[in-house]
Amino acid sequence: MTLRLTGTTALVTGASSGLGTAYANEFARRGIDVVLVARREDRLKALAAQLSADFGVTATAIAADLAAPGSAAALRAEIDARGIRVGALVNNAGFGLHDDFLDADPARTAEMIDLNVAALVALTREFLPGMVAAGHGVVVNLGSTGSFQPCPSMAVYGATKAFVLSFTEAVAYEVRGQGVQVLAVCPGATATEFRAVSGLHADRMETGSQTPAQVVAETFRALDRGRTGSMVSGRRNKVLIALGRIAPRRLATAASARMLS
Repeated sequence: MTLRLTGTTALVTGASSGLGTAYANEFARRGIDVVLVARREDRLKALAAQLSADFGVTATAIAADLAAPGSAAALRAEIDARGIRVGALVNNAGFGLHDDFLDADPARTAEMIDLNVAALVALTREFLPGMVAAGHGVVVNLGSTGSFQPCPSMAVYGATKAFVLSFTEAVAYEVRGQGVQVLAVCPGATATEFRAVSGLHADRMETGSQTPAQVVAETFRALDRGRTGSMVSGRRNKVLIALGRIAPRRLATAASARMLS
C-alpha cells in the first residue's frame, strides 16, 4: 500500500529546518507538490527553489507566524485563493523550553502553547474536512517521546506533546474507515535545532539520537502500511516507552527528569 495523494499538495509547517525540511523533501521526492510554511521566508524560498529544481514539483513558500491568533484560517484562505488542494498536512511547527516552570518566561510559555497546541488543532480543523470529503488524505502531527510521561524541567512542553498524542489518537478513531490517515509521530532526540532553541543541553539525549531523515523514513513506512493513531520513532525509543508504560508513574517521572537534566 502507498499513499494516495496524486493531484493534491502536502502542507508542511515548520518547514524551514530539521524535520519539516525532511518531510518536505520526501513528499517532493515522491512527486507531490508542497506548501512550505514557517516564519523564516528566506529559508522557505531557498528550499522551495531547491525542491522544484531537484524533483520538478511545485513548491510554494508562505511565511506565517502560526502562533498568532487567526493564523490557521488566514493560511487556509491564502491556500484556497491560490487554488491549491491540500491532501496531506504535517503539523511540525513547534518548540520547547528547557527550564523549571516557575523560572520560565510566561510570555514564551504561552507562545509555546499557542503554537504546539492551538495552531495544530486549528490547522487540523481547517484541512481535515476536505480530506474526509475526498475520501483520502494524511494528517501527521508531531508528538514526542515526551508525550508519554511528565517531563520535569520541560513541564509545559511535555504537556503540549501529551495533548498532541491524545488529540491525534482520538481524531484518528473518529475518522476511521473514511480513507484518511491521522498519525502522531513521536520521535525522541533528533539532530535538529530543537536543543539549541529550547536550551536543552543534556548529554544523555545524544544516545540513540536519530537524524530527521530517519524519522521521516520511518513515518512514511508506517503511512505506506496504512497506519493510523500513533507511532514511536526509533527502536531504542520504542523500548524505553514500553518500559515506561509498565513502570510506576512516579518512577517514569524521575527517569524523565534525569534524562532531561
